[in-house]
Order: sequence, then structure tokens, then C-alpha cells
Amino acid sequence: MIRPFQRLRILSASCMLSASLFALAGCASAPPAQIAVDPVSTPVWVNDMARFEAEDAANPPPAAPIVFTGSSSVRMWDSLASDFPGKPVLNRGFGGSQVRDAVHYADQIAVRYQPRMIVLYSGDNDINAGRSPQQVLSDFRAFVARIRQALPRTPIAYLAIKPSPSRIDQLPRQQQANALLRQEAARLEHVEFIDVATPMLGADGQPRAELFIEDRLHMSRAGYELWRGVVAPYLD
Repeated sequence: MIRPFQRLRILSASCMLSASLFALAGCASAPPAQIAVDPVSTPVWVNDMARFEAEDAANPPPAAPIVFTGSSSVRMWDSLASDFPGKPVLNRGFGGSQVRDAVHYADQIAVRYQPRMIVLYSGDNDINAGRSPQQVLSDFRAFVARIRQALPRTPIAYLAIKPSPSRIDQLPRQQQANALLRQEAARLEHVEFIDVATPMLGADGQPRAELFIEDRLHMSRAGYELWRGVVAPYLD
């Protein structure tokens, strides 16, 4: 069966900001007024945006990449290129970020690259910071709306909020958020919910310890190998 993503090709879309504005990596481009989203979680993301700008200058990114963005589970995925050989992947993760941060920095982390696909992992830190599953859903809707303004048909994939031993007390709220996000993706065109969370649980319903490093939060190589196997069929 051919997945929807496999049938999609890139549609060029004009960017709302000039190239000179993109050079100002330290400035978050506020979402348009009609997209309601809370302020960024912290101003430190300006450093990450500057880092991306420097990386782009030193090593120009591939044309029409598959952009992976979101929090530390993406930022620490340093084997991304070797895990998806032949795919023009680009890592634009910024550790500790929340979904609302991806909305504010959508231009810098995704839109300007005119990607063929965007893969987002976020929500983990949101729940940990006390945001509700409903707030995560609302912020995800804002992210999709922001991307759609510039890239109307670019596929967006959301990676489910992962369970982890260090945040096991948050598992019910993570699962509630995942259920809401799955339902949301199902009703949207060119949006997929990729369930990387369920296979990370053992038969006892607890996170599998071998998938994590010593901090019991971030993933080991085994964790990324699991993600690779789940995510690969969705990449165009």
C-alpha cells in the first residue's frame, strides 16, 4: 500500500521573510496574530538559532531536506544521516525545547530550508514543565498552522512523546497527549502521527531500560535503532 507521504512531492512556496531577516538568527519570528501560541519557554534559543546559521554557512544544507526538529531526542540523534542512508536529512533539534518554541522559530528550523518533509519530536519537556495534554495539542495545532502558511502541502510527521524511566510519573499525561495528537493528525491532510512510544514499553507497561542512557531520560543507541525502524517507512 502506498502511504500518503509517498504520493507527495514538494510544492514551492514563497517565504514570508527575506534572506536578510533569516541572518538575524537571534530573533524569533513571532507567529502571525491569527496563530495563538504562548511566548517561547526561554530566551536561550537565540543561541541555537545562531548555531544553525553558522552551520548552514560552514556546510550548506541539502536541497529540499527532510528536516528533523524538536527537543533533545532529536538534537542528540547524531547518527541521523547514517540511520537513513540516501535520505537528505537535516538535524535542527534544540534540546530542552517545547512545541511552542518550534512555532516561534518555525522559519529558522524548517521553513527556510523548503523541506520535502518535517519530522517533529516535542511535547516531552512540555509535560514535564506542567503543561497539560490539551496545551500540547493546542501548540501542535499552532505549529501545523504556521508551517501551512508557507508550505501548504509539505508533509509533517509528529513523533509520539516517548516514555522514560526518569519521568515515569508523567506517563499517563504523556499517553493522554499522544492520544489527542494521534486523533488530530488523523483529521489533517499530510500530517502523520508516528508511534515511537508504544514499542518503547515492555510487557510490564514500563519503559525498557536498555533504550536509555544513564540519566534514564535520553536514549541509548538501542533506543535510536528502535526509532529508526519505526520512522524509516514514513520518510519520502
